[in-house]
Amino acid sequence: MDFRRMTKQMITFLRLFLIGDSAVGKSNLLARFARNEFYPSSKSTIGVEFQTQKMGINGKEIKAQIWDTAGQERFRAVTSAYYRGAVGALLVYDISRRQTFDSIGRWLNELQTHSDMNVVTILVGNKSDLKDAREVPTAEGKVLAETQGLFFMETSALDSSNVAAAFQTVVKEIYNILSRKVMMSQDLNKPGAPELGNGKTVVLQGDGNQEGNAGGLKKDGAVHLNTAHFIILFYLGECFSLAPPS
Repeated sequence: MDFRRMTKQMITFLRLFLIGDSAVGKSNLLARFARNEFYPSSKSTIGVEFQTQKMGINGKEIKAQIWDTAGQERFRAVTSAYYRGAVGALLVYDISRRQTFDSIGRWLNELQTHSDMNVVTILVGNKSDLKDAREVPTAEGKVLAETQGLFFMETSALDSSNVAAAFQTVVKEIYNILSRKVMMSQDLNKPGAPELGNGKTVVLQGDGNQEGNAGGLKKDGAVHLNTAHFIILFYLGECFSLAPPS
């Protein structure tokens, strides 16, 4: 397989996952996005489940494999094993249950501990239809997201508000980051390009002034990566690995 074909495949199949406390609506967000369905009395997820969804980004067809993880503590060891290889995450809380918002720090720590790289992450305040039961103000969610360098959006799986937009935000940012890395790698392969030794760092300048910094981008807008070919192969291997690590 030639280099261009490899990079094309790399950015057309991505793995995402949903994390957050139990009963915040992760499964219904995925059901609404993938099948336009909603289950008022859905049961808690046991272990992990996934759906594959096609999305159009910048005229390209992207296949997103989206994993729905259990939020209960007893499944934590199982679900954390599936973080490896994922490049995007939706971190979900319930706007009508303050304790689910207070758990965000713990989930972020778990994400940083078990994931392979800086995962593009969006903080999602779900159940925005429960206006009268709201316990977490929108402004508070925005502040936390800005502090942690995350995207932010409030959604409702019940009435579909912002559900597609939340998934698309993550996938589009991943696509943009990988596209920039591919372009840079191609530039490095041109005649006369400087050689990079092992362990050296290349810095790509990204859009650091977007509303809500993306996970995977430094706050100065720079993306840091090691030798270009290594990164291309690394992402290719991770994005195509469908089985959990042994």
